Amino acid sequence: MYLYNTLTRKVEEFIPNHGREVKMYTCGPTVYHYAHIGNIRNYIGHDILEKTLKYLGYDVTRAMNITDVGHLTSDSDSGEDKMEVARKRENKTAMEIAKFYTEAFFKDFDKVNCDKPSIISPATDNIDMYIKIIEKLIKDDYAYVSGGNVYFDINKLDDYYVLTNHQEDNMVVGARDGVEEDNNKRNQADFALWFTTSKFENHELLWDSPWGKGYPGWHIECSGISIKYLGEYLDIHGGGVDNIFPHHTNEIAQSEAYLGHKWCNYWFHNEHLLDDSGKMSKSKGAILTVSLLEQQGYDPLAFRFMCLTSHYRKQLVFSYEALKQAETTLNKLRSRISNITEEGEFDKEKFDSYNNKFKEELSNDLNTANAITVLYDVLKDNSLNGKTKLELVNSFDQVFDVELIKKEIEIDGELKKYIEEKILERKEAKKSKDFEKADSIRDELLKKGVKLIDTREGTSYELI
Repeated sequence: MYLYNTLTRKVEEFIPNHGREVKMYTCGPTVYHYAHIGNIRNYIGHDILEKTLKYLGYDVTRAMNITDVGHLTSDSDSGEDKMEVARKRENKTAMEIAKFYTEAFFKDFDKVNCDKPSIISPATDNIDMYIKIIEKLIKDDYAYVSGGNVYFDINKLDDYYVLTNHQEDNMVVGARDGVEEDNNKRNQADFALWFTTSKFENHELLWDSPWGKGYPGWHIECSGISIKYLGEYLDIHGGGVDNIFPHHTNEIAQSEAYLGHKWCNYWFHNEHLLDDSGKMSKSKGAILTVSLLEQQGYDPLAFRFMCLTSHYRKQLVFSYEALKQAETTLNKLRSRISNITEEGEFDKEKFDSYNNKFKEELSNDLNTANAITVLYDVLKDNSLNGKTKLELVNSFDQVFDVELIKKEIEIDGELKKYIEEKILERKEAKKSKDFEKADSIRDELLKKGVKLIDTREGTSYELI
């Protein structure tokens, strides 16, 4: 397996710390708003990486955080906590906000067939771990208390910018937003590990600490959760390119200062999804989500397929035309596969030949576009019998996960009538823009093991 490593800025062989066992951490959502499709592209990238590793025979343990406290509106430790902003915007408690948007996130996460990591941990569940790390950083003189807050002193490190390959003068503190001067810091590039009430007096979520009642900074949570659940040696850390600085830069600084050794060997970053005005962002107003695409009649898996046709390290431009083309291509693939009859004896030699080609493309820094080409080669090969072709399609779809072979529906007449009535009721709800009712009908059917599939031609369903 060869992956591009942001740390070394080159594609290199992936060698885990412990044989075939892989410890993988990926940054999760800040649950203050819906996740737009640009966010979801990032999670699809993580999902493809994990499924590829498993396909290649690695034993993967993956952890992901849920940021429900501490993520500021600026990456430079300035502005309000995003959860606080949402609380005031929606007149709910912070935990009500977190619960609602966590559930919304995982609904969209599921719609694009992303597998949940084996470990998912909200930031608020790990306060003791953050305090433990911060106490040691202060004791070892990597951190200091100033103005009631605790900061990491970047001047204590030989190479704070190891992940970015930039010099301090060229870095912009607060990668997404303008810098707000903090006179408590020794250096403006120092970052907060813990805020007390001296920062935000009306903050809802506060915990006792040796430095006063307060809450953790954003960066410390990922280090704390990763070390707590995956141990001191991490194989892969994933995120979007906008996490490289300052978030992942700060994670490396605090983690290695705390542990006293190198922490993570491979850094995996997905590029942005762009719209016609540039990078997708929640600050632009209306948020385009996977659920919204589905409501507009698109198959959510068409979006996943669209992401698969582009390399994860290339910027991908979203348009409805591109999505429609991806959906058309995916449906043609499914139709072509559905016409294959399961005839002949399984040909292991030819199966292995094509499967090795598929693995080679995925092993080449997750070249999913070329892996799709291998799929087409399988379908075009007239020397392959139907049984072997279908075995290969099923095997490849363990990674693609776009339901290339649709499940057959076996259903009795009474249940079929019930489902069709519910589909009609949901259609009327959507027509009257009662999307809450439409979603509740979909969820009701899902609990009964019936998954609705919305397309531009109408709504179908399958048993799960």
